[in-house]
Amino acid sequence: MRDGDRGRVREGDRGRVREGLRAYRLITAMWIRSTMAYRASFVMNTLGNFAGTALDFVAIMLMFSQVDTLGGYRLPEVAFLYGLSATAFGIADLALGSMDRLGRRVRDGTLDTLLVRPAPVLAQVAADRFGLRRLGRVLQGLLILGYAVAALDLSWTPLKVLMVPMALLSGAAIFCAVFVAGAAFQFVALDASEVQNSFTYGGQTLLQYPPTVFARELVRGVTFVLPLAFVNWLPALYVLGRPYPLDLPLWVAFAPPLVGAGCCALAGLAWRAGLRSYRSTGS
Repeated sequence: MRDGDRGRVREGDRGRVREGLRAYRLITAMWIRSTMAYRASFVMNTLGNFAGTALDFVAIMLMFSQVDTLGGYRLPEVAFLYGLSATAFGIADLALGSMDRLGRRVRDGTLDTLLVRPAPVLAQVAADRFGLRRLGRVLQGLLILGYAVAALDLSWTPLKVLMVPMALLSGAAIFCAVFVAGAAFQFVALDASEVQNSFTYGGQTLLQYPPTVFARELVRGVTFVLPLAFVNWLPALYVLGRPYPLDLPLWVAFAPPLVGAGCCALAGLAWRAGLRSYRSTGS
C-alpha cells in the first residue's frame, strides 16, 4: 500500500472514530435529558444503585470483624484494591453498561433498525438507554478509595500518586474492552449476556480481594489470558509495596495503559468480526 493510500485509510479511521463519539454524545445527551425530567426518580435510583453496590464492601467489613487480615492484607489495603476496581468498573459500566442488551436486539430483530441509521452501530448500542443512575457505583468506589488512601500509612512518592489515576483510567479501558468483546460474542451466541456478566461483574468482584487468597492458576489466568490483574492488582501492589504474584518484574506496574490499549484494539477487531457475521432476521 502506498503512503498516500495509508494516509487516506488512517484519516478514514479517525473520521469514523469522531463520528462514533459524536453519535454517542448525542444519544447519551438525549437519555440524560429524559432521565432528568423525573429528578426525584433519578435521585432515588442513584441512591439505590449506591446502596446496592455498597453491600459488597459491607460484606468485606463483616469478614474483618472476625479476622485481622485477609490473605495477609489489612482492611485499608483491601479497601484500596476495592476502591480501584469498583471505580474503574463503575466508569466502564456507566459508559458501556448497555452492551449486554445486544443479544436481545439480535434475537428480536431490533438491531436491524440500528444498521440503517447514519451512525456507527457500536456507538448506538453503547449509548442505548444510557443509565445515569450508575453514577452511584462510581461514587461508592471513590468514597472507599478515599477512605483507603486516608487510612493507609504509606510514603507517597510522585510515581505512587500518579499510579492511582493511571490505574483508574487503564482499568476502565480494560473493562470497556471486556464489555465490547462480550457483546461481539453475542452475535454468535445470542443468549450470552450471563456469560458476558461473568467476566465483567464477576471479574470486578474477584478483583476486590487480594490475589493471595486465590489459587496460583487463577491468578495466572487473569494476568496472561484475560488481563484483569492490570486493572488494580499490579498497580496497587506497587503502591502498597507488596510482592507481585507470579514473581513478575517491577515494571509491569506501569504496563496497564499499554494493556488497556491492546485490549481495546482486540475488542474492536472482535466487534467488527461479529458485526460482519450478523445476518438480518428478515422481519
